[in-house]
Amino acid sequence: MPVTYAVLSGRYRPLSRHIKWHQPVPKSLLHMSCRCCSPLRLPQFRVDVQHGPPRRFRPRITHIMLMESTCRRRLHTQTILVAPLMFTGLLIGLWIWKCIMMVVFQNKIIYMPGLPPTARSERIADWLSRCGGLQWREERTKAADGTDLAMAVATVPLPKGNRQVAADVGKSVVAHVYVLYFQGNASSIPPRLPDLSWVLRAVSDSKQYALAPMELTFVCLSYRGYWTSRGRASEPGIRLDAEAGANWILQHHERTFGKDSTTKPIFLIWGQSIGSGVATNLAATGRIPEKLPIQGVILETPFLSIRSMLGTLYPQKWLPYKYLWPFLRNHLDSYANLKLMAQKAEEKSCDAPFIYILQAERDELVPREQTEKLHQRCIELGLPVEKGVASVAFHQEAIARGPGKKLASEAILKLTKRALDTSR
Repeated sequence: MPVTYAVLSGRYRPLSRHIKWHQPVPKSLLHMSCRCCSPLRLPQFRVDVQHGPPRRFRPRITHIMLMESTCRRRLHTQTILVAPLMFTGLLIGLWIWKCIMMVVFQNKIIYMPGLPPTARSERIADWLSRCGGLQWREERTKAADGTDLAMAVATVPLPKGNRQVAADVGKSVVAHVYVLYFQGNASSIPPRLPDLSWVLRAVSDSKQYALAPMELTFVCLSYRGYWTSRGRASEPGIRLDAEAGANWILQHHERTFGKDSTTKPIFLIWGQSIGSGVATNLAATGRIPEKLPIQGVILETPFLSIRSMLGTLYPQKWLPYKYLWPFLRNHLDSYANLKLMAQKAEEKSCDAPFIYILQAERDELVPREQTEKLHQRCIELGLPVEKGVASVAFHQEAIARGPGKKLASEAILKLTKRALDTSR
């Protein structure tokens, strides 16, 4: 007959008034549990028993059926807490997902060659009318891994007085100046040519130094993935691109003047924003020809490192970005590179390159403190350094306004004059 039992203090007892017997709960039953109840806390259950002999009346359990009416969850969540818990879980999930995406796709996040949308389809011819008569041409070279790279190249004279003065062809050319330019992020080379052309014309027209009959060749390197260059941008790849630009300059110099020529190349590098990290990478650890030592570095609106910019752009404690620096594969650490540059000059017993820092007065992206730290770092390491501030200029406008253009042209002339004086 079916009888209902309940577990009380480790023994199950019949709930029927007519049955007075009871017996210990079997061990197999003690380890039972249902979906809602924890072990050793059994709810009421119903059993089917078969009676034995009259003198030895002991029920034998043949079937157990848990009663759903008494099987209740011991721990449960109030309905009012369901929405907040789900929302919190969603935020945590999004936070973790964002962290993973930042680590996996950091190259695409840091380097933005597709901005603006027309960056990959720009042409030099479309901007020549704004270059003040300066003729730019496109050249190609290859990195060590075979990546095809694009460059924009122009040459201007460096006469005494102004650019209309004819060079003394009878006088041997002592040196030829090369400036390797590393662009900033989120753009391509052609839209930068008008501002760079103004700087080059100011250099050519300057009456500050007598440099005739020298000339200056300006080489704008387009990193892999930018403009019409092939490949995808990454710090290791861009290192190879910078080295390829330096090798092209030496090859161009030897083709123009001959391998045994007495005309020496004066090699200067110029990095703008993210390009400042590329420039210091090349000067600190770059594999460049011994015939082409770096004699000057122009850092336009530079920053300390990618890690420092994470903390600057995302200072909020609840954002994951600044906590992911151990997983960075791109560093562009100019602060550390300056020390390597000083050590390299000391090991080779040669002059360290002169550093010129061009700061934008109203830089909305890179804090002034970072520029000051770089300047102080050069002083501490004994690197020759000078700093200029482009007044009334934002981050992208350092050479877009007159004061910044003038400072940039003066920096090129100062570095050239210093390189000539040290080589004599």
